[in-house]
This record gives sequence, structure tokens and C-alpha cells, in this order.
Amino acid sequence: MGAARLITLAVLSAAPQAHAHAFLERALPPVGSEIATPPGQIVLTFTEGVEPLFSAIELHDAQGAAVATGKPRTAPDDNRKLVIDLPALRSGRYTVIWHATSVDTHKTEGSYQFTVAP
Repeated sequence: MGAARLITLAVLSAAPQAHAHAFLERALPPVGSEIATPPGQIVLTFTEGVEPLFSAIELHDAQGAAVATGKPRTAPDDNRKLVIDLPALRSGRYTVIWHATSVDTHKTEGSYQFTVAP
């Protein structure tokens, strides 16, 4: 094996592996938060771009009933942000359930809760 080939193999093996999955990086309202004012939107920011047509955000109230929301879309300035519009929420605990498909078609999912204070 030539020296150039060995150097190429060494560089390639030392390069970081690409983890092509859209993991949740931050959420608004924040994970586990108690907020004073009901939010008008849920904004989930992922570690890479997502495809809104193949992604979903569901919202459930404290009794587990689904809350009607707008369709998910990406933010105009950042395809890492998945956004839904919300109706007026009452005080109580809510569960956000999300399913994200990254731009390279890998899927991730998760959930979290937030509370709207009385």
C-alpha cells in the first residue's frame, strides 16, 4: 500500500461520522416549563433540516384529548424549525408529541410536557 493511500485511509477514519438524524435541540414552550401566558405556537428546533410534509406535532391536554392545531411548517428563515399554530389554550398541563423526518429521510420522535399556569 502506498504512502498516499495510507494517509487517505488515516484521514477518513479520523473524520467524524455524520449522524443524519434530526434530534430535538430546543422547544418553545420549553420542555418541562410552566408558562404564564398560553403560547400561540409551538416551535421545535432540530439539529438539522426537517421535511414538514413528513413530520408531525401533536398536542394533547391533561385528559389526553387531542388539541386541534395548524399543520406543521418550517420557519421561513430556518428549515430546522418546525412550527404549528395553536388555538387559545386554557390553563393546564399539555403534552407535545413530535415525529420528525430529516431532509435526508431519517426519522426521530419524542414527547415532552409544559404547563400553562392558572
